[in-house]
Amino acid sequence: MPETRFTTDHEWVRLDGATATVGITDHAQGQLGDIVFVELPQPGREVAAGEACAVVESVKAASDVFAPLAGRVTEMNAALADDPALANRAAEGEGWFFRMTVADPAAFETLLDATAYAKLTEEA
Repeated sequence: MPETRFTTDHEWVRLDGATATVGITDHAQGQLGDIVFVELPQPGREVAAGEACAVVESVKAASDVFAPLAGRVTEMNAALADDPALANRAAEGEGWFFRMTVADPAAFETLLDATAYAKLTEEA
């Protein structure tokens, strides 16, 4: 199973070769509350690392979702678009937001590992 890395903005990413699957963390969905709408990036869109490329709205707030790595979006999660609450039920699984081809797979190593992310969320 591919390793999962995290951003300080509470996105997770799993890299399989040059393909990354991206979503929001379980911590993030818990902070947001009931998710009622998602706006996902269209396939073909080029994104820079750290660029806002999706939006998640909950009963509490709206929040940007940032690309953890640079590359091209190849797929959006249609199931999530149809059922935004999937991000609450399975944030780090079936509730993924988009897949992308990563421009520099080595950049994955610069993201937080599970231990560092757990420490970040404990401090918050």
